[in-house]
Amino acid sequence: MPHSSLIPEPPLVFSPGLAATIGLEEAILLQQLATLFTHRAAQLHRGYRWLRVERDFLLQQLPFWGPADLYRICQSLADKGVILVESPPLHSHPELLFAMNEPAGVPGGGQPPAGVPGGGQPPAGVPGGGQRPASAPKAHAPGIQAATGIPAATPGQAGRSAQHVGPDPSLTRRSASQLPGSWGPSEDLLQLLGLNHNIPRQFALDQLEDFIFYWRERGEPSHAWENKFRQHVISCWRREQQSRAEAFRAEQNPPLDNHWRPSRDALDIMLRSGIDPEFIDEATPEFILYWRERGDAPRELNSKFIQHIRIQWAKYTSSMRHSTEPRRIAEDWQPDDDVFDILRLSHIDENFARELLPEFIIYWRDSNQAHTSWNSKFLQHVKFHWAKQHRIDQAGHNHDGQQGSPRTSRTRDSSLADDLNDTSWAD
Repeated sequence: MPHSSLIPEPPLVFSPGLAATIGLEEAILLQQLATLFTHRAAQLHRGYRWLRVERDFLLQQLPFWGPADLYRICQSLADKGVILVESPPLHSHPELLFAMNEPAGVPGGGQPPAGVPGGGQPPAGVPGGGQRPASAPKAHAPGIQAATGIPAATPGQAGRSAQHVGPDPSLTRRSASQLPGSWGPSEDLLQLLGLNHNIPRQFALDQLEDFIFYWRERGEPSHAWENKFRQHVISCWRREQQSRAEAFRAEQNPPLDNHWRPSRDALDIMLRSGIDPEFIDEATPEFILYWRERGDAPRELNSKFIQHIRIQWAKYTSSMRHSTEPRRIAEDWQPDDDVFDILRLSHIDENFARELLPEFIIYWRDSNQAHTSWNSKFLQHVKFHWAKQHRIDQAGHNHDGQQGSPRTSRTRDSSLADDLNDTSWAD
């Protein structure tokens, strides 16, 4: 290749056919991992050649990826059954312990290095093993045959998780196999269930027995038992949450019979709002009848009752204040505050009006008459007498200084009934 300043370092080499089979990123990383076997000593363990490589070294060789990318692509290779991984996730661990999913001693797997069980004589100066001969065949991905035409072998043994001896069974997916009776999820899977789905670790482990029993009864092989267990746990968790919610909604409501009464707290709230206790007692049977006929009394009976009483009380007080039906004046009747506001606008003294109130009530109770608005009647009464009082005061002022003048001192030239019916003040 001609030298160019645009290519400052040797290019990466990978197989296009392999990239089309397992993915571009996977093919690039797999090629880099396979190359390490020609430079580093591997260790034979349970029939596979294991190699330990630093995460920083991989990031230096593949600077376009980060730790999370390395973990993702390694996990993809493991899920596809291309490599075996026995180390924690790369985004949280500084090293990767891996092996090609090809048992040692078969074409493509190579011979184990010297210095480990099953190895040969170590080259001088290399403890435990030496470099791999340049002519030695390289590792191949599953399904891709070596030059001899012999396919890659299926792993015969599997461990349970990273903390157990041997490769993780969820990562040895060279071919479909039945679920072992001693199978268990990896620690990474349990952590991911907690982080991504808030599923407690113990809940996931509680589902393991049923999961193993079900799939062993069916006898179906699978490439991805970890993924099946993840789906099983998530499904069980969702059913558990749904059943809890339904149980909460279906909790028995308090019985609603004719003896039901609002709680003391609810009663105190209504009394502090100025609602008459007798009105509350009279409205209770109607409330009970309404919800009994609906057949689904709410859980918040006291809150519903407070709301009902407040609405009914507002309607009642409004109807009493603005009723269009004539009624007699009450013994303790008092004019509304609006009446005194109107009088103040007319510059009529409030004390003057209140002094006229007893006489006003006595007269109309004795007359036994009914009217729709006693406020209007009282306004007429007060304004009439206020005007009359000022006429008298004015007349007395005009006669000041005249001895023996026939100054009138009468405050009533007509009957009270005439006064009340007189609306001349409104002209």
